[in-house]
Amino acid sequence: MKKKVFIAFLGNALHDSRITNLKDSLEADGCEVKVISFDWTTPNFKTIINDITIYKLNKSKISFLFYFSFAVKLWKSLKLSNADIYIAEDFFPLAFTTIIGRRKNSKVIYNSRELYPFLGGLRNKKFTQWLIKKIEKKYIKKVDLVLTTGEMDSKFLEDYYGIKNTMVLRNIPLLRKPGNKIDLRKILNIPSSNKIVLYQGVMIEGRGIIRIISLLKELPNIEFVLLGDGALRKEFERAASKYNVHKRVHFLGTIPQRELINYTAAADIGLALIENISVSYYHALPNKLFEYIMAGIPVFSSNLPQMEKIVNDYQVGIIVDEKDDSQILTGLKKLTEDEDFNSRLKENCAKASLELNWDKEYSRVKDRLLS
Repeated sequence: MKKKVFIAFLGNALHDSRITNLKDSLEADGCEVKVISFDWTTPNFKTIINDITIYKLNKSKISFLFYFSFAVKLWKSLKLSNADIYIAEDFFPLAFTTIIGRRKNSKVIYNSRELYPFLGGLRNKKFTQWLIKKIEKKYIKKVDLVLTTGEMDSKFLEDYYGIKNTMVLRNIPLLRKPGNKIDLRKILNIPSSNKIVLYQGVMIEGRGIIRIISLLKELPNIEFVLLGDGALRKEFERAASKYNVHKRVHFLGTIPQRELINYTAAADIGLALIENISVSYYHALPNKLFEYIMAGIPVFSSNLPQMEKIVNDYQVGIIVDEKDDSQILTGLKKLTEDEDFNSRLKENCAKASLELNWDKEYSRVKDRLLS
């Protein structure tokens, strides 16, 4: 008999590779998977695609109404469900998913993809931090399994909450090569002599974006392409104008997950310049790091421990102190001017992708997920 899995996520699941990969793998193992997710940024979208339901939320409302609308829709969906396994794909559905999962005597899994009380954006929001800690502490002890994205997160949660049931499932992409590369130079009118530094992901504080924009005047042969969206996009656009480099800073918005690699592979360097502004960021091991490797482009990474280990172990990029402008400038010049060095890194990316891929990662954890 097929196991039924219910996944809940505050975000658009179609834009989240961790969910789409997990859903596909569970279905390949004979599970029936239903996903409930939410979107408040995409203007027009289909609300149901392949058992993924996406509810529209209005972010322009005050925070209470936004989260109340989310909670009502999620609660109704959970009450009508009948699953063997419930997965809270981030902090926000954790409480309701755990309550319903326990009522139905089902297995409950919490995907702690971040250290939520310690996110960089919450540094000055003490009440929000306190509230998240209180809710997470209560419900994390009631779930059967806690997934994390790295060993440091697992160790932190086990020590902080006194739990023992964590398991690492890294944000690693499917093993695939780019199909038809998107010609970014043609689309954006970039000279063939210029190199493309690409950032993909959410546009928020602590990602090194402002720092790169501010240094572009000293890097006249570099174009900065950003894929994604977020709360600070307008601020980054203003910064590009302020530093008079707006003609070399290109915002392309959110790209569907399954098409992303074709954009990524068209760049010369992948930016993963996470800043050490919080415990969560210090532990960072972002999916963009692995996506750059899979796309075959060298990584330009900050020297945070988990990221540094991957880059150094597989020799796929350059590590710098994200606060040191001279290191950043020297590193970018090395990557863009030393063709032999760049070629070696690309070869290493190809080798690393044979190990750092979703199928290998999932096969390591699937028995514990489904038991």
